[in-house]
Amino acid sequence: MKLSFIGRWSLALFASLALALGTTSCTVGTIGYMWVIGQEYNMIGGFKIDQYSGNLTAIETSPWGTEGSVPVFIVVRSGGRYVYVINQGSNGGPQGRGAGQTISEFSVGGDGLLTYQQSYQSEGYVSKWAQMDSSGNYLMVLDEYAPGLGQGGLYDGPNTDGNGSITVFQSDPNTGRLTLVTNLQTQVNAVNLPFWEVGASPVMSKSLGSCLYTVNAGTNASGQQTVTPFQINSSSGQLLYTTTGNIAINETTPGSPTNITSINGAGSFVFLTDAANNVLYGYESTSSCNLTALNGGTTNLGSTTFFPGTSDPDYSLIDSTNKYLYVANYSNASTLPQNAFSNLSALTINTTNQELEPIVGSPYPVGSGPTCIAEDPSNQYIYTSNYTAGTVTGFELNPDTGELSDLTKGSTFPTVGKASCMAISGAID
Repeated sequence: MKLSFIGRWSLALFASLALALGTTSCTVGTIGYMWVIGQEYNMIGGFKIDQYSGNLTAIETSPWGTEGSVPVFIVVRSGGRYVYVINQGSNGGPQGRGAGQTISEFSVGGDGLLTYQQSYQSEGYVSKWAQMDSSGNYLMVLDEYAPGLGQGGLYDGPNTDGNGSITVFQSDPNTGRLTLVTNLQTQVNAVNLPFWEVGASPVMSKSLGSCLYTVNAGTNASGQQTVTPFQINSSSGQLLYTTTGNIAINETTPGSPTNITSINGAGSFVFLTDAANNVLYGYESTSSCNLTALNGGTTNLGSTTFFPGTSDPDYSLIDSTNKYLYVANYSNASTLPQNAFSNLSALTINTTNQELEPIVGSPYPVGSGPTCIAEDPSNQYIYTSNYTAGTVTGFELNPDTGELSDLTKGSTFPTVGKASCMAISGAID
């Protein structure tokens, strides 16, 4: 069939518009994109999120290589045009940097396709996590070992005191390229440090408003785990201590050491998960980035009042309304059929008295070994990435009650090997 001149012109115009719009918004029926990092094969699996069902559909050309080894975290720059993958590197540690320890930058194209741009290097050793600040202009990478001062005043290997570090980069809004931000408050041999030191053996960090908190697995002189607090200068990327030092986390029961595996929060609420004691610690973030305990701030998640049989909480998420809190339980001691595997506990946050209340129907079964939780941009769906199962589990969120239900077209989606974490972005600006 031949097209008239007007028909051909209209078709060409439509194609041009579609091409232009494809790089700036989601396709029809797609409310966002999900990228899941598979640690087993150093890959990134990409999915489109269906607006009406929450179903995940693989993005064309996915999966993609992470351009490094042992990926542990993935971050989306505000606006959704750039994605950063934090590769821990293999066989690194106190003796040196592991092979493939990189920060890989990807640009995001139409339909959520990722294109590798270039890689960068954090100043520390054995990367663990990363956060963007609230402005979206600074990427803060957490490493288990801070640089150590070697001969000639050069930082040429890990330190010997066990402390970790944060490397700050400025992210260019037009190219996504990273530029190192130096520590203007501390100098050695008249040179600004290229990092900020945190406590011993850090495991995870969380940016919250103008604050950045890092949980440290290592203990202080009293045998307590700590949180390192900083205030973030949004115009310069500088990290400022606003307290007298690391914040000590008290044991719930004397003689029962903590194993704090994650820190998360939203608004002014901050929660820590303690896998050793099956406990959730609740705090309020102050204007000086200190932490004050919430009323009834310690919650025994495995008690009869909450979720008997659950164990090993290792991640948490507060929903976009700041009303509901979800906790991923890595393993489970229960023999009840509904609690036979890893699961997700759901709680309501009482904003009047700050106390937590269990949501009817939870915990909800998920794939084994959940490591991260995320909410979609339209606030309709909740997802977990499951390391052991190599899957993503999806739920529909009831905004009135916080209850979760299975997706209408199936709730389990295979991904690219061991799923260490994921990130979600909405329409690309």
